[in-house]
Amino acid sequence: MKSEPVSKYYQKAEKTLKLLKPIIDTTIFSDLASNEVLGKLFEKLGVAVDELKELIMSWHPLSSKFYFVIQVDPLVSIIQTLGLGTLQQLSASPECLPDNLGNEKSSTIKEAIMEQLEGVGQSLEVLENIAENLGLRSNQEVLIEVVALEKLKENAEQIENTAEAEYIDQMISVVYRMHEHLVTLKQAQNSIQVKVPADFCCPLSLELMTDPVIVASGQTYERAFIKNWIDLGLNVCPKTRQTLVHTNLIPNYTVKALIANWCELNDVKPIDPIKSKNINLPSPSHGSMESGLVKDSSVITSGPDAVAMPTRHREPEFSPQLAVPRSQSHTVWQRSSEWFVPRIVSTPLETRADLSATETLVQELVEQLRSDSLDAKREATAELRLLAKHNMDNRIVISNCGAISLLIDLLESADTTVQENCVTALLNLSINDNNKAAIANAGAIEPLIHVLKTGSSEAKENSAATLFSLSVTEENKIRIGRSGAIEPLVELLGTGTPRGKKDAATALFNLSISHENKDRIVQAGAVKHLVELMDPAAGMVDKAVAVLANLATIAQGKTEIGQQGGIPVLVEVIELGSTRGKENAAAALLHLCSDNHRYLNTVLQEGAVPPLVALSQSGTPRAKEKALALLNQFRSQRHGRAGRG
Repeated sequence: MKSEPVSKYYQKAEKTLKLLKPIIDTTIFSDLASNEVLGKLFEKLGVAVDELKELIMSWHPLSSKFYFVIQVDPLVSIIQTLGLGTLQQLSASPECLPDNLGNEKSSTIKEAIMEQLEGVGQSLEVLENIAENLGLRSNQEVLIEVVALEKLKENAEQIENTAEAEYIDQMISVVYRMHEHLVTLKQAQNSIQVKVPADFCCPLSLELMTDPVIVASGQTYERAFIKNWIDLGLNVCPKTRQTLVHTNLIPNYTVKALIANWCELNDVKPIDPIKSKNINLPSPSHGSMESGLVKDSSVITSGPDAVAMPTRHREPEFSPQLAVPRSQSHTVWQRSSEWFVPRIVSTPLETRADLSATETLVQELVEQLRSDSLDAKREATAELRLLAKHNMDNRIVISNCGAISLLIDLLESADTTVQENCVTALLNLSINDNNKAAIANAGAIEPLIHVLKTGSSEAKENSAATLFSLSVTEENKIRIGRSGAIEPLVELLGTGTPRGKKDAATALFNLSISHENKDRIVQAGAVKHLVELMDPAAGMVDKAVAVLANLATIAQGKTEIGQQGGIPVLVEVIELGSTRGKENAAAALLHLCSDNHRYLNTVLQEGAVPPLVALSQSGTPRAKEKALALLNQFRSQRHGRAGRG
């Protein structure tokens, strides 16, 4: 039996064709067979039926339901229209076509996409209709839809079909809204009276984990749910969409112990996921939702307007990539919160024996860290640094063996080599999301700031990069800002090596997302350095303008950008910068000019109108929006002057 919505469309097409079959059979054996108009109608009908058949036959349970509806709905409408044309041509048959054969499913999806483009957010009624019609009742089904759509988008990008890729991306955004509502609903329906920490919930089940395991991407899931995911034939991480280079499930003893302690402190009894619910995908006949969408009159709105930080092109020991956030809301799982997603290097599958050998080696190195011998510490920290650089499994093993707290203790070592090895090892370990939490909770922030102030150039650079890695979560952004990291980061921004400046700018960008840190960054003198780094020769234009766009949202930031000569260079970026640079420069200028006629005049005098007009026509959706808003401000000011005259 085909899945929803395939079976529904099959039934609709079947009803139409059953109605037409006796008419067609009668016609082709009559004098009407030579009717040219009817012949063309039948030919078109045959093509549409063949295309519909191919789509239905090629359906796979892991295919995108959104994309299927968008493709198949027009075909069903064409078959309906051709059928009506045939009946009209024959001027016969008193029967009516079956009701409800319209394109309500695709129109609902298109309505959601339009709401997405207009920035109003999707109403819960629209999301509910989509979920019901497409059978997207559980979080796992929603994530499968995301995986399928992203594969289609990748295919479209490979053949340079930009319009198709952008349209699919809008579908993905709608599915994310569905996911966000599922998370909100799950949190509201949670029987546990106290708020469950997000890191303790499985991204698939959205429930408190009882048997957490780590997959090859470094993410942690409830064993039963991720095993079910893999058994379905999905070889990507549900959270990061990275290909899983192996399917080993490694127990996460650290998270399991943290959950156990939390449960004991809060008098919470974890529920066995296997006993509590069926983890298999629900069939179309299932009436209840795992944690589904419910009808509501409220509206889901997108999060605050976030500035996009350009991808880092260099990391000390690894090569992560940044995912551009769509909102600043924090949920158990969502694409938008993933600012720091490491790429997993393809390596041969590691057997359990390989992992056991690694565990034995790491345990020996941990003992060396406790040694009084400086040479032993140098050797052990160097080895752990290399192991942490090697692959994700090693990072997990190192954390589970208790090395993190010992490495943090050695950050204040007087020996330069030991200090450099420790900070770089922690940087590499922080690629793993669970390790981020473990490093921060083990008290690493203050020692990292000590290294940032007193270490060698390499140690300072890697300390800044580690602080950036840890600042992914809102809680850590605030902790790092309050711990005194901003001043030494600004110092590194102004006096560091080119690599150190880039690390400092990236860390300051992440910290500047938190509102309370913006004032600290401005007061520390960052704006002057950022404006200087917008010289193309520095190779940091995109990074600098991204931070300035965040700082331009507060009054002191606006004043400092104006005083440090930031407006002319921002206008220059709009004219000559990269796509991302133009977008952020337009956002920064819009903030600066809001309710400030003096800055508005300065922007006009710098000749910003022509590049803004060009950006409003050919920039990214966000860039177009900001450019048009600026141009409207110019018009409003001009009209205001004319009125006063």
